Amino acid sequence: MATPAAPGKPARSETSETIRFLLKLALFVFVLRSFIFSPFSIPSESMLPRLLIGDYLFVSKWNYGYSRWSLPLGIPLIPGRIFASTPTRGDTVVFRSLGPDDHDVIKRVIGLPGDTIQMRNGQLFLNNKAIPKQRVADFIVPLTPNFPAEKCGAEFQDVDKAGQPICRYPRFRETLPGGRSYEVLDQGDLPIADDTDVYTVPAGDVFLMGDNRDDSADSRFAPPEGMGYIPMERIQGKALVTFWSTDGSAEWIKPWTWVSAARFSRIGHGF
Repeated sequence: MATPAAPGKPARSETSETIRFLLKLALFVFVLRSFIFSPFSIPSESMLPRLLIGDYLFVSKWNYGYSRWSLPLGIPLIPGRIFASTPTRGDTVVFRSLGPDDHDVIKRVIGLPGDTIQMRNGQLFLNNKAIPKQRVADFIVPLTPNFPAEKCGAEFQDVDKAGQPICRYPRFRETLPGGRSYEVLDQGDLPIADDTDVYTVPAGDVFLMGDNRDDSADSRFAPPEGMGYIPMERIQGKALVTFWSTDGSAEWIKPWTWVSAARFSRIGHGF
């Protein structure tokens, strides 16, 4: 008489397999966003001319080490800061702001621990030395749904050769010690931003500024008007590359507008 075959393992249900897949996917995304890359979208004009509202970036997470702020929502799983590294002046970084309304912000590193920073008549001084500031061609940006006329300001509104409305700002190039250079905007005489006290960066902190110097709530201003010095453990990563950009005219229910709103020329720009 034949021996009955041993029963096989019970088949997993579709529901349990789906749950297992989703858990693995969630873990993969968590690790990717926390330790390798994460996306970041530009919500304001404080980093003009380099970054426009509607730009989407990848941020590399390994450059400066890891802390709780490397993790989504600042989950307190990492004590202090591990694999720590100091940013370089001129780096564009994403960090978590201080205060009860803390949120992710992007600015440029200007001062490191022990540095002194001051603005005098619109010129940046680092360690009591003037940072070269060279006038270059005006920065021109079209007026779009995510950058309307009220953001531009009446005195900077203009039209291009085709009669399309644009915003035209005075643009300058600054060059830090060591040769790192970048472009900034200076919209005019704004004493509160253009003439400041001398700031001395404390140990463990950095001094951050927006490239749109007259429209950036940065380390020149104490909270709540600005953000003051930022602890390095709050730096989440370094801006790496622009992977998408939109002028704000797209509508979710009209897929064809996703293409017409795209600014393809901005995709792939590194830092």
